[in-house]
Amino acid sequence: MTGSGLATNHLPVDVAQLPSPDTVLRLLPLRLLFFVGVLVVGALVSYFVASFNRTLLERLGVPESIEGTTFERSAREFGTSTVSILARLSGYFVFLVFLVIALSTAGVQSVTGLWTVAVAFLPQVFVAVVVVVIGLIVGDKVGLLVDERLRGVKLPEVGVLPALVKWSIVFVSVLVALAQVRVATSALLVLLAAYAFGLVLVPAVALRDMLASGTAGLYLLLVEPFAIGDRVRIGDVEGVVQEMDVFVTRVESDGTEYFVPNRKAFTEGVARVRE
Repeated sequence: MTGSGLATNHLPVDVAQLPSPDTVLRLLPLRLLFFVGVLVVGALVSYFVASFNRTLLERLGVPESIEGTTFERSAREFGTSTVSILARLSGYFVFLVFLVIALSTAGVQSVTGLWTVAVAFLPQVFVAVVVVVIGLIVGDKVGLLVDERLRGVKLPEVGVLPALVKWSIVFVSVLVALAQVRVATSALLVLLAAYAFGLVLVPAVALRDMLASGTAGLYLLLVEPFAIGDRVRIGDVEGVVQEMDVFVTRVESDGTEYFVPNRKAFTEGVARVRE
């Protein structure tokens, strides 16, 4: 009986008895074939869309314009780039649309209602994500520009402004993104009002010395009680005026440079020394 079993196990397979490819296709549900076909087409289309968008962004000079931003540096640390992220997002969005179509074609009744809602909601989610990414990029870039513009101002409070401008832009982009996904408008208005209040209150408190120096500097530039080359005494600092701007006056005395905040001209007084 053992030998018979071994002989039976080694019987050659009759290839003629195997089903033909046409028979296999007839046995497979037609909806399953459509499901797989739609997914394959979706994968190809999403790949080409991502490649096209990547090429388009590169030709528009986006990589050069966002070079050095925090978002771009963070993306580089993960082995990618901002352009690649945006291109992939567009490709993922296209593939999700084809996935919804494939599930509808397959007649998945249990999730039909869910995917119907998803079809209407996916474009809004995609736009919201893109808006947040663009807000982060623009915020980084504008923050860098503000930092470069204020680099010559010798006041520590100025260092707050680039971050304030950056996160203001990011906050507005987040609000726009939330509006895209239909967050309650009243909640957005409350957030916007609270942010506007903080945007006015925080600089007024944290940058009060800089604002006072800026106001005093405008007055000194308009009235011109002293000019470059004059010997002046501002508070306990005496020397020759080398440079003036809205926030500080640069005074040199015995080889030492002093950067005197303009507010001291009002709080401690300024005197022009006649030699």
